[in-house]
Amino acid sequence: MRFERFEEVARRAWEDIPPAYREGIDGLVVSREAVPHPELPDIWTLGMCDTESYPSEWVGPDTTRSVVILYWGSFRNLARLDPEFDWEAEIHETVEHEVRHHLEWLAGHDDLGDVDYAMDESFKRNEGRPWDPWFYQHGERVAPGMYAVEDQAFVELEFTPDAFESAREIVFEWRGSRWAFARPETLGDVHFVRVEGLPDAPPLVEVVLVRRVGWWERVKGALRGRATEVLESDVSNPSRRP
Repeated sequence: MRFERFEEVARRAWEDIPPAYREGIDGLVVSREAVPHPELPDIWTLGMCDTESYPSEWVGPDTTRSVVILYWGSFRNLARLDPEFDWEAEIHETVEHEVRHHLEWLAGHDDLGDVDYAMDESFKRNEGRPWDPWFYQHGERVAPGMYAVEDQAFVELEFTPDAFESAREIVFEWRGSRWAFARPETLGDVHFVRVEGLPDAPPLVEVVLVRRVGWWERVKGALRGRATEVLESDVSNPSRRP
C-alpha cells in the first residue's frame, strides 16, 4: 500500500473512534519511518501512543496529553514478510490499540503494556531465546488460574511435590468441563504442557504446572541465584471427566 493510501485509511480509522475516546489525544501522526523492535528480529513497531503527563493532583485529559503515531515503513516491512498481510485491518487495529493505551494512562494503569510484554516474551520463547517463564501471567486474566495472551490460553495449576507425585493424572477445567491427561514424570518449577485436541480451542492451549513453594524458599532461591527449572511437553486428546 502506497503512503498516500495508507494515510487515507489511517485518517478514516482515526475518525471512526468515538470523540469521547479521543479526548486528551492531540491527533494522529502518520510517519514514513520504519521502527524495528529494539531486541527482536523481524518485529516492527507499527504504532505508538506518545503520552506526556503534566503535574497535577488530577489525572484527566487536561493533564495527560497524547499523540498517536503510525509508522508506514513498519507496516510495509511487515507486509513483505507476510503475503497475507491485511493492511486495512492492521491499520484499524493499531489505531484502536494506541487509543486504548491513552485511555489506560488516564485510568492509571497499563494493561496493554503487560500484554505487549507477554507477547514479546512468547516470541522470544518461540525463537529459542531466553524468556520469562511467568510471561503468561502478564496476559488477560479471564478466570481464576486462566490467562489469555492474544490467541494463546494458559491454565495454571499449582502442586506441592508430594501432591504431584501422588497424582496419577492432571485434571483441569476447559469450557465448563473437566479434562485429564497422564501426569508427566517431572514437575520442575514451571512445566508447560501443550494440550491438543480440546474443543473450541485457540491455536495454543497450555496447562502450566507450577511447583508451590513458600515465600522463604523463594527468597532463598533468589539470593542463591538458583535458576528456575522450566520444562515443556505435549499431550494429545485429553479425556473428558464427569
